Amino acid sequence: MIARLSLPSLLLAALLWPAPPVLAWGDEGHAVVVRIAVHYLTPAVLLRVQELLATDHSGLVPDTGLESEAVWADRYRDADRAGSRLHYQQTRQWHYVDIERGAPDLVAACFGSPPLPPGTDAFAGPADACIVDKIAQFERELRAPGTSSEERLRALQFLLHLLGDLHQPLHAIDDHDEGGNARHVSAPGLRAARLHHYWDVEFVEQLGPDPDQLAARLIARITPLEQRRWQRGAPADWAREAFSVGQALGYDALPAPERSGAYRLPGS
Repeated sequence: MIARLSLPSLLLAALLWPAPPVLAWGDEGHAVVVRIAVHYLTPAVLLRVQELLATDHSGLVPDTGLESEAVWADRYRDADRAGSRLHYQQTRQWHYVDIERGAPDLVAACFGSPPLPPGTDAFAGPADACIVDKIAQFERELRAPGTSSEERLRALQFLLHLLGDLHQPLHAIDDHDEGGNARHVSAPGLRAARLHHYWDVEFVEQLGPDPDQLAARLIARITPLEQRRWQRGAPADWAREAFSVGQALGYDALPAPERSGAYRLPGS
């Protein structure tokens, strides 16, 4: 049984803010999170995680290893994006929390944090739910001995993914621009894209092409004191910290926009 894994605590090494210079979470970012998490797992716990993930027969990811399963939630969300969009509409808001930059209110950004309807699994919960509440719901299901095997797997898959997503700062802040998705940026040597995409992909790729090496560099900077402090945190704490990073480095650091409204970022 995996109820006592306390997986969120074990993955808290992914709380790397501030990190040099920024780190964000496309597939490579999630791969780095997994490598850091595995560093802090005992062999027994790692085996139990792997055994549960091995029961995934969805076919949405190439294998049931932690790195593949860490992006399962994205693959599930997008599996019917061009068709019925049921998965997309049901789960897309679970990946972020739009805390407004000018008037930060976490409760409002989480739709008032309503509890799950009685008898409802987190995986079947309402679409109007934020990442903070979904992490808490899925964590409770992992801990609860009465959770079904299928729901326990989904809880683990979402936690593996959402804990990474929450530490992408633009998943925790909004400036009436869909978390940076409505702001267009360019930078020397990079193709023009949305600000949110730069944080998801471009910035992390600038830190190096090898997730193993990047994870090792970051692990080396984590002190025992930081590890203990981060393990005492809660999803709301991580969201507020990500919001602060998004405020300082995601928005306050932007140069003045060009006449077109786009932003030209300086080179590294």
